[in-house]
Amino acid sequence: MGSPAYPNATELATLGGGCFWCLEAAYLRLRGVIRVIPGYAGGDVADPTYEAVCSGETGHAEVVQIEFDPQSIGYRELLDVFFTIHDPTTLNRQGADIGTQYRSVIFVHSDDQETIASNMIQELNNGDFFDQPIVTEISQLPTFYPAEAYHWKYYDQNSTQPYCQVVINPKLAKLRHTFRDKLK
Repeated sequence: MGSPAYPNATELATLGGGCFWCLEAAYLRLRGVIRVIPGYAGGDVADPTYEAVCSGETGHAEVVQIEFDPQSIGYRELLDVFFTIHDPTTLNRQGADIGTQYRSVIFVHSDDQETIASNMIQELNNGDFFDQPIVTEISQLPTFYPAEAYHWKYYDQNSTQPYCQVVINPKLAKLRHTFRDKLK
């Protein structure tokens, strides 16, 4: 059900592309995105904690769940951003963040999302977009667990932290350059 600002029915997208702080910071800046919740999905442990997920023992990936208005921004556009701001060709790693918790993954909420994601990966692999094949996994969304509250809007509250300066700022610069017409 839509919120008062977005009377249309909203949809969800759940994506993992490294540290969830990076993805959250980017998606919060897009028009049509209503809410972004950092969390965990794809593992074997109920109610995982950040520390447990970081250990790599739970099988969860750090993800963001994005509530969006499909009349303002489409699922394909969300994936355009996803494939632009992270490296989908590195298995279980984004830069210095290494482990299955940092894998590139699309947890789909519908058959339509699965088709869109699969077609997009095929298009990108057939084009000259990346030097290596995309290793992003696609699977149906299992249980999503919201992260602890201190992770929410992490970048906005900690933008002077070294990780934010070195890792997140370049992603946001790329977002502003490539998708300036989609920003709030």
